[in-house]
Amino acid sequence: MTHPPNVRTAPQPARQPAPPAQPPAQPPLARGAWDEGRRRLRAAATTEPGRLQIIGAVLAVLVVAFGAVTAFEISARADAADDVVSRSQPLSADAASIYRSLADADTAASSGFLAGIEEPPEVAKRYDDDIALASRLLVKAATNTGSSSESGQQIALLNEALPRYTGLIESARANNRLGRPLGGAYLRFANDRMSRDLLPAAQKLYDAETARLEQDDEDARFWPVLSLAAGVVAIGVLVWAQRRNYRATNRVFNHGLVAATAGSMVLLLWLAVGHTVARAQLDDADLHGQRSLKVLGDARINSLKARANENLTVVARGAVLTNDGKSDKYETDYATGMKQLGEQLHRAELLADDEDGRAPVRAAMSAVSEWQERHQDVTRTDRAGDYDGVLRKVIGAEGSTGESFDKVDAALKKALAHEQREFTEAAEDGRGALSGLPAGAVALGVLGAAGAVLGINRRLSEYR
Repeated sequence: MTHPPNVRTAPQPARQPAPPAQPPAQPPLARGAWDEGRRRLRAAATTEPGRLQIIGAVLAVLVVAFGAVTAFEISARADAADDVVSRSQPLSADAASIYRSLADADTAASSGFLAGIEEPPEVAKRYDDDIALASRLLVKAATNTGSSSESGQQIALLNEALPRYTGLIESARANNRLGRPLGGAYLRFANDRMSRDLLPAAQKLYDAETARLEQDDEDARFWPVLSLAAGVVAIGVLVWAQRRNYRATNRVFNHGLVAATAGSMVLLLWLAVGHTVARAQLDDADLHGQRSLKVLGDARINSLKARANENLTVVARGAVLTNDGKSDKYETDYATGMKQLGEQLHRAELLADDEDGRAPVRAAMSAVSEWQERHQDVTRTDRAGDYDGVLRKVIGAEGSTGESFDKVDAALKKALAHEQREFTEAAEDGRGALSGLPAGAVALGVLGAAGAVLGINRRLSEYR
């Protein structure tokens, strides 16, 4: 047996494994769901039942959106109107009262000083009551105001400066009781601190709170544009759907769609009328309430400043001059304040919208004229060198400028109380016009959507 010769063959290279087959690319899940949804929507739109289902869904969304947007917008306006009545206007009034209390305390302090060693008890009580009221209102304002806000900063400044002022007044009183001329210097310095520190801070506090009131009032009166637009669109589509239904079936009414349309129209009418009434009442509160309150408040403050300057004219007796050195500073400030007072009373009379508002303003104007005439008599008596006569004509019980000032202050206080009632009544009516509308919008929106779905389902049942 023969064997084949040994034949050496070249080694074969190892076979490389084939790369694994890549699975086919799959579309992203979200994109696949979106494409599937569009495919089904196109398929549904080719049949009348499918189109009805789409129309029903759109109607339900529009009506619910109308109710939701209305509830959201009117809730914001109702909250702003409530802030006007219960927060921002009371805080603005409190800030004005702080200013008036400080100015009146300064007036009472100078009147008590002029009375001599024995300060009249009623004058001392008036000063103490003013300081106590200002302190109490500052505490109240601090609890409703952030410390970092403009109001908070002015409140902190007032709380720091008020004890310094009262300390100066006590020093003036003590020296006056001892018959020391230094008491007049302390009184003038206290008045300077009041004019330079306390009253400007109180004015800034009032301005800040008034700005907050104006912003709340503007927010409450701003038209609910989105709600009105949503209502018009929803009703328009409902009318189109009913017209389409009539053309397809020759049936005049679809009870469900009619109910949805009626509910939407009721809501739209309620929205338009309610907000119009609220806006009108808030406008009235601003025009015949807040504006009058501001003018009357400024007038009362100027009367207090004028009275304090009149008293200090007698205390200083020409020791303090204007910057040009030609005139008595306090007499000049008195004349300026009385001129402003007359102008403000004229504006207040024009703003008053009824006789109850005009009558106290006219009484104040009459008392101001009397005050000015008596002040001229005081000036003549002072030039004659009759100091005791001057005191009688300034702080006397009868026929004095102090009596005229009290008449002005009482009339302005009455006018302010009347305008405050006018503001509160009008603002509360404005707030009341919006009450119930947010809840009503939600209810009508849900009922309208249900009516639209039932109306469309009634048509769909005809295809089953």
